[in-house]
Amino acid sequence: MKQEKDVRILAYESSCDETSTAVIKNGREIESLIVATQIKSHQRFGGVVPEVASRHHIEVISQITKEALSEAEVSWQDIDAIAVTSGPGLVGALLIGVSAAKAASMATGLPLIGVDHIMGHIMAAQLKDEIEYPALALQVSGGHTEIVLMKDPIHFEIIGDTRDDAAGEAYDKIGRVLGVNYPAGKTIDQWAHKGKDTFNFPRAMMEDDDYDFSFSGLKSAFINTCHHADQIHQELDKYDLAASFQAAVVDVLAYKTIRAIKAYKPKTFILGGGVAANQGLRERMAGEIEKLADKPKVILPELKLCGDNAAMIGAAAYNLYQAGKFADLSLNADPSMELPYAETMLN
Repeated sequence: MKQEKDVRILAYESSCDETSTAVIKNGREIESLIVATQIKSHQRFGGVVPEVASRHHIEVISQITKEALSEAEVSWQDIDAIAVTSGPGLVGALLIGVSAAKAASMATGLPLIGVDHIMGHIMAAQLKDEIEYPALALQVSGGHTEIVLMKDPIHFEIIGDTRDDAAGEAYDKIGRVLGVNYPAGKTIDQWAHKGKDTFNFPRAMMEDDDYDFSFSGLKSAFINTCHHADQIHQELDKYDLAASFQAAVVDVLAYKTIRAIKAYKPKTFILGGGVAANQGLRERMAGEIEKLADKPKVILPELKLCGDNAAMIGAAAYNLYQAGKFADLSLNADPSMELPYAETMLN
């Protein structure tokens, strides 16, 4: 049945160090996307400083709201709802976006939609292609590494999670050891393609029956290898180090995810999150799925939509809009927000 009226959502994303606004039509079309990055402000600290991030959000959020409407060539009268990331993330950063969205909702009378940041990352796939359900996503970012089962556009369950460091966090930490500026993931990925897996770093929890991950041991093994080399004045090849680290990360991610795909038989597989931009991981997952007899549809989001952005929040919000899942002005930032865990994980 054809939709009678287009639905436009103005979305906000400010969970960490990117301030972003977007206008999304019908959950699929990006009419505008504005991202004000803070990378240079945080590079000198080697990572995100929450107070600095919050100040930057305050400085730009009003301006990029105007820019999103202008770029989409729409007015407030053309907007049907206002969406915002309400968690997880840095509490101060989240509050800026939530406050802006609530103020806009109160001033315009438009409905408000609170969106889980992780749901947003996964729904970036919806902006590229139609998702057939049930679907399964490997969500890999600086703060999260999860395998998520999606029964439909709004019901998500975690079936695998990291027990310590997220994969993206591990990339940044070993990047510091190698002298790579924050964020380190892109450089490590580039170096990995120039080196070989000569160090054989540990692949933790590979043979466990669950779908959980652990990267703290890998991170420690990498750092210890580098420190030992320094002590004996041995120079290690940075390309081989990067290749060995990335091979260990990708091996575990791919192995566990393929096992989950075989067990749950999803119609669509989605790679989401900042680390979804990693070429080594993208190539590996596409290659492993191609070998399967019962292959799901594969959606790898556009590179520009792998990082934090408001377009993905607008896409997820459209599904919530269609289901009538609205928030009120009591909506608050929830830095520890989590998707529900599958019941089998809790038994």
